[in-house]
Amino acid sequence: MTISNLDSKNQPATRHSSALEQALHKIDSVEVPEGNSIALAYSGGLDSTLCVKLSQQKYHARNLTAISVDVGQGEAEIQESIERAEKLGISPLIIDAKQEFTEQWLSKAIQANSDYNGYPVSTSMTRQLIAAHVAQKALELGCDALMEGSSGKGNDQYRMHNVFSLFAPGLSIFVPVRDFDLTRGEEQLLMEHYGVPVEEVIAGGDDKTMWCRSIASGGIGLDTELPDSIWLWLTPPAKAPDEPTTLKLTWQNGLPVALNDTKLPLDQIIEQLNTIGGANGIGKIDLFEDGIMGLKSREIYEAPAATILLKVHRDLEQFCLTKEEIQLKRQL
Repeated sequence: MTISNLDSKNQPATRHSSALEQALHKIDSVEVPEGNSIALAYSGGLDSTLCVKLSQQKYHARNLTAISVDVGQGEAEIQESIERAEKLGISPLIIDAKQEFTEQWLSKAIQANSDYNGYPVSTSMTRQLIAAHVAQKALELGCDALMEGSSGKGNDQYRMHNVFSLFAPGLSIFVPVRDFDLTRGEEQLLMEHYGVPVEEVIAGGDDKTMWCRSIASGGIGLDTELPDSIWLWLTPPAKAPDEPTTLKLTWQNGLPVALNDTKLPLDQIIEQLNTIGGANGIGKIDLFEDGIMGLKSREIYEAPAATILLKVHRDLEQFCLTKEEIQLKRQL
């Protein structure tokens, strides 16, 4: 079946008919197995939203379960994903994993001083957590296939696939954006074609958790100035207050347990430090990164709380650990 001839009512007009035809041809030319019952890792972003349409129209899914895993991306983003799903005629299943992410992942990330080439490890952790929940729910619901929206350029395709295979080894795995070799521009044209346009505030989108926000997925050019409008927490240093903000962090067993003498759970400490640190110009990370595929890209991150907590934790270790212990930990 070719999807270029599908009936699409109320499709918005497009001036990019040739590009749209090319995108449709890419999809039509790839043979895919059918999935009777598919569990989709759904975020509400461009990639996973397109997967909703393709699961129905290309993979012939009779049952589609869109699963959103809340890892602290915020109520507004979760609500937006729900509203977008409703436009597509589905109701996503929301799994609250904030506490699990905080207690089982972020706590260990802090204790391990977990950064990679200068930025806090975040997205890679959430992909494994999300994939595990989606796979487990798929088995519970009796699905025969899993689907996710990774492209063929980044590392997420491997993270998701490995965890899917580990937790649900008997299920098929579909990765439409990668397998049809779609660009983001083509994805946007396709969603317009299907009558559910997805507008990105930032070209390339963003990926947000309470710990770190990845911006534009490598889509920002080397010579591109970063506008102030892209930041969620950060006040650019030139516009931040000249006077420093003083705060007190209380630590126990390598983790913060109180802020300014008020005992708080870790997620609330992180939330407040994102606000405080961001207001003081802390948390901008702009670097050149290597991916698994050997591709290089400029990556932008925003992580005020993570920057503060990892810096303070390293300093505490310098006070508390021996030289040999510190050197061994760096090697590990």
